[in-house]
Amino acid sequence: MVPKKIPLRRCNGCGEMKPKKELIRVILTPQGEIELDVTGKKNGRGAYVCPSSECFAKARKTKAIERSLGVSVPEEIYERIGKELSDE
Repeated sequence: MVPKKIPLRRCNGCGEMKPKKELIRVILTPQGEIELDVTGKKNGRGAYVCPSSECFAKARKTKAIERSLGVSVPEEIYERIGKELSDE
């Protein structure tokens, strides 16, 4: 029997390839809103970040999430995502 393939995604902060289930997805919805997708199944363009504050801070500083989503992310969105990450 062939083992099941585990999907890997690259963290926008540290750049490491990790299993998709270990990362948190930030999505750009079809309506143009940016939100956190903990389930990983919401519809929209996604950018992945490790659930650590260091990776999120690095992705924010280098604007890696903005490049992945293709839009500029306002500071209020970064602050809201940072609060949600710190709660988990």
